[in-house]
Amino acid sequence: MNPLSGATKRIGLRRGRQTRDAVSTALPDPTVVPETAGAPPVEIAPNDPVIAYFQSASGVVEIDSLQLSSPGADALRAAGVKMVVPLVAQGELIGLLNLGARLSEQEYSADDRKLLANLAAQAAPAVRVGQLVREQEAEARSRERIEQELRVATLIQQQFLPKELPELGGWHVAAHYRPAREVSGDFYDFIELPDGRVGIVAGDVTDKGVPAALVMATTRSILRGEATHYLSPGQVLERVNDLLVPDIPAQMFVTCLYGVLDPSSGRFQYANAGHNLPYVSTEDGEVVELRARGMPLGLMPGMIYEEKEATLLPGQTVLLHSDGLAEAHNPDREMFGFPRVMRLMENTAGGDELIDVLLTELDGFRGTAAEQEDDITLVALQRSPDAGLRLGASDDSAPSTDVGDQPGGANGDHDTLSVDDSSRVLDEFSLASEEGNERLVMHRVMEAVEELQLAGKLLERLKTAVAEATMNAIEHGNKNNADLPVSVRVVATDTDVSVQITDQGGEEQMPEAENPDIEAKLAGLQTPRGWGLFLIKNMVDDMQVTTDDRHHTLELTLHLKGDPDVNE
Repeated sequence: MNPLSGATKRIGLRRGRQTRDAVSTALPDPTVVPETAGAPPVEIAPNDPVIAYFQSASGVVEIDSLQLSSPGADALRAAGVKMVVPLVAQGELIGLLNLGARLSEQEYSADDRKLLANLAAQAAPAVRVGQLVREQEAEARSRERIEQELRVATLIQQQFLPKELPELGGWHVAAHYRPAREVSGDFYDFIELPDGRVGIVAGDVTDKGVPAALVMATTRSILRGEATHYLSPGQVLERVNDLLVPDIPAQMFVTCLYGVLDPSSGRFQYANAGHNLPYVSTEDGEVVELRARGMPLGLMPGMIYEEKEATLLPGQTVLLHSDGLAEAHNPDREMFGFPRVMRLMENTAGGDELIDVLLTELDGFRGTAAEQEDDITLVALQRSPDAGLRLGASDDSAPSTDVGDQPGGANGDHDTLSVDDSSRVLDEFSLASEEGNERLVMHRVMEAVEELQLAGKLLERLKTAVAEATMNAIEHGNKNNADLPVSVRVVATDTDVSVQITDQGGEEQMPEAENPDIEAKLAGLQTPRGWGLFLIKNMVDDMQVTTDDRHHTLELTLHLKGDPDVNE
């Protein structure tokens, strides 16, 4: 009998003088027994009882004498296997030595069985060592491949981030970029435009790694190209969105704030594709939000982006920021929070000083040992106190109000869908139907579902759906009437999380969610309202609409466990 030809994941004995064939295999999942005497390979399921039998066998096993109801044993017999010698190392079955009938057609003798048992005892450790070496080599190659991908993605990202900040007369420009991992989904940019104006970009791709880096690079390139052709920030985002939609990977989208600054006058025109609202510090120490509505880029074509304008006065600062700042947590799972960011801005001048204060407070809040949860990108532009004329700010920069200060209180009366005994109400509140309050609802819902530890993509889908549904309730259900509250209830079960959003517009029937049709919209045959419902429906696993004489209730449900590609 020839010696083993090699210790690998799948090893074999060459044809010997006394046997028709003798082969051995390690145990992948399922076990694959190589072909014997020209027979096809045999697969043995990992839960087949013959596996447990081989595991506990003390020596050579004669297949024809095996009294066991086993598909694997039947398959071995059909393949011509007569004897099986289990290879066991440290109590673990790591391979099988399979032998066909002897060429002499005689039975295997006691000496043959003893020789095979001794061979198995010596071969098993060698086979196990070979398996471990192969596994380590595979792990090393996998780590090397991942590291290479990360190096490529990091290089891509570094190449597309600004090499230096623009020098704007009468302005102090500062920026900070801190990725949570080797590769970030965040990006920012400054674009030189005609007449001395500058385009300012802050964005976030809802993914990590090489795919996010490629989408980030694509978005930045498209945005740069369109910014030179269109003066309007809203038009630029519309074009970028339509160009991204056909090619962006599934379950991925981009939030983006794009503004155009005229440094000489302080005029700032901006549009927002679902990104965090910029903050502006006023001359009297208050901090206000610059609000503009628009859905993230890459979700569906034909989106319209609201465009707003403000004038930044001498001494004022505008801050563009990503989720990694306000949505960071301390060891007690308390969120740093948007109100805290705004309070810190109230007492800080701006520029590098503002960024240093925010990061110092964040590090103290999180603790030095805490792992950074998300990427942090901050861009601060401070207008010098002695620069330009003091022009009035636009009315669009109205300060926001905490949910608890809204008419109707934090737990006002409302009618929503009932909750069964297996459900838990994570939060329940109401707020006035005022522009911008959809973000307050979104942030409070995010705080309510923290304990569920939703995966990143699920959380982003829920945020988008909640914000759009609340906006729909404020505008279409309550007709922007601040005296009519929007009621919200967050409910969790072992398998799902649901957000129920109720308005007071029950006298009108809520339309069905229509599939977007650009040509029908342009022809006036399809209203944009159904598009919002279409987006909501595609962001969640289930959407239910309940209507009575007084209310609409939109219930949004996400499954806590599902497709791993979606739940990452």
